[in-house]
Amino acid sequence: MSQATVTRVLDTLHVLEVPIPFPMKTVTVVVDTAQPVTLVDAGLYTPEARTALEEGLAQLGLKLSDVERVIVTHHHPDHYGMAGVLEELGAEIYMLGSEWERGGLYWRDWENWLPKQLEGMHENGLPRDLHDSQEQFHRFLCGLVRPAQNVKLLREGQTVTLAGREWEVLCLNGHADGHLSLWLPEEGLLLAADAILPKITPNIGLWIYSRPNPLADYFGTLGQIAALGAARAIVGHHGPLMTEVTARAKSLKHHHHERLDFLLGVVRQQPDHAYALARRMFTRSLNEANLRFALAETLAHLEYLRLEGQLGRESRDGVLIYHSGG
Repeated sequence: MSQATVTRVLDTLHVLEVPIPFPMKTVTVVVDTAQPVTLVDAGLYTPEARTALEEGLAQLGLKLSDVERVIVTHHHPDHYGMAGVLEELGAEIYMLGSEWERGGLYWRDWENWLPKQLEGMHENGLPRDLHDSQEQFHRFLCGLVRPAQNVKLLREGQTVTLAGREWEVLCLNGHADGHLSLWLPEEGLLLAADAILPKITPNIGLWIYSRPNPLADYFGTLGQIAALGAARAIVGHHGPLMTEVTARAKSLKHHHHERLDFLLGVVRQQPDHAYALARRMFTRSLNEANLRFALAETLAHLEYLRLEGQLGRESRDGVLIYHSGG
């Protein structure tokens, strides 16, 4: 049985749901069968994902080698992983310049970034006895990515042609520093990827290589999405399509303000490091992947509060402690 689910969205534009070994179960890959044959996002670099992508393309009368252009929304493995393979088969790879400069650089210089990322986690309270398990998980993630070598850079405000229509390139930061989305106003259709999701909240995390205030970036993104008034969005997970886009943007903004209020209240009672505060905010049992996300998301919220002057931060014995007051 085929692993690929193919759904037609608009004219020659289709979406494939490609498997990933994470709780979301699939990632959405968009296929335009018109010339140039285009993918938006590429899926993971795994045998299962490649097979599903090949099967999905076959349902549309295509092979991997027919793909001429890949537009990558952001550098996370489930969206970028197969980009290098498709490049080797002849496709041109496109990404926002701001994403290539940060996320793209992370994969190109991964061995140098890894110790910095792990040390940054320890500086924010991650116990040293969790070092090996986190390193092992980061190495597992690296194995899911075949980076592209030459990327053509897009910029916000440009247009790209898909399904014979002109789509506006948007930069919807927060989940990633240069998260690309595409907007087709005459259809009210937003190709959102992970900028907004219907059933889960996109992870808004602070990483060693990322912009200093990703949550502020994301509040800006949610405002942009609400202002578009999209009727539908093609989303990266739990889709592939969603409606009530504006209402969801407003709900996500409220969710993050609730988390800010929670952290502000906890820190005012007891100063602490980000890892301890993450365990207060995410109380369930966490595996290596979810612990990594929880720490990064907690950091994003704490740094938002610090940069807004509502919290202070100081180093104690090599660990950063957040406290009340600017």
